[in-house]
Amino acid sequence: MLQNLRLLADPSRIRILLLVTREELSVAELQAILNMGQSRISTHLAQLKSAGLVDDRRSGKSVLYRLRPPRSNESKSFEQLMDVLREAAAEIPEAEHDSEALLHTMKRRQDKVRSYFNEMAGKFGRQYVPGRSWEGLAETLLLLMPPLIIADLGAGEGTFSQLLARRAKKVIAIDNSEKMVEYGAELARKHGVDNLEYRKGDIEEVPIRTGTVDLAFFSQALHHAQHPQQAVGEAHRILKPGGRIVVLDLLRHNYQEARDMYADVWFGFTEAEVGRFLRDAGFKHVEISIVHREEESPHFETLLAVGDK
Repeated sequence: MLQNLRLLADPSRIRILLLVTREELSVAELQAILNMGQSRISTHLAQLKSAGLVDDRRSGKSVLYRLRPPRSNESKSFEQLMDVLREAAAEIPEAEHDSEALLHTMKRRQDKVRSYFNEMAGKFGRQYVPGRSWEGLAETLLLLMPPLIIADLGAGEGTFSQLLARRAKKVIAIDNSEKMVEYGAELARKHGVDNLEYRKGDIEEVPIRTGTVDLAFFSQALHHAQHPQQAVGEAHRILKPGGRIVVLDLLRHNYQEARDMYADVWFGFTEAEVGRFLRDAGFKHVEISIVHREEESPHFETLLAVGDK
């Protein structure tokens, strides 16, 4: 018991134990949930295994860790230890976030249908099939979209805005760069897109009246915000009741050069973080998934989140 209590004096080990009491997890999955380095997690697991608190088993190329079930003569001390663990968890703010991140991890693991389509998506476009193209697919999906009033928040030069405007009732493109707004507006005039309006403004203080938009869209814009949660709150404000938010952004990464190369303020977000942004802002029916992983280093991954007002 004394040895176990010494181990539980470290909040990181408590977080790991709380997770492996619920699911068998690999080091990579624990990395994603805890946002810790591999060596640190491996060290903690080795200590917990040495103390007899966790077991491991090989599953294919992965090693899965779980809480070791108590032996018959250990039931009382095991329950006491679990009580201490639960009480200690209440003092660790990250523990609640870990639980949410665990749900996303298990969803990814279990979603075999998504894995199948991810595999197909990797092949799409590499092999020639007459009449099949990304352009044709995009046009088809746009035709299925009802005419909406859409806010493209952090629109840049407005490539996506102009695509959406082909079907939308109106698109309001917001960007804080005067040159981007001028360029996008000129491009829209040149192409005769008269239902696309550019406005200079910040996504954390959107120049759109409250409750006037059907769809609020962030495409790789949220990680440029100083306060991303505030930007999501602004999206909720401008949406009509029943409106929807769509967020496309980077999954959390450690590519430090992105700050200088792309002026990134945040190195992406975890699924749990984006889910929390949306729910705290008041969005319901929040769904989050990973929709793309780049093949070349640093292997950026794209997160898609949607929610309803």
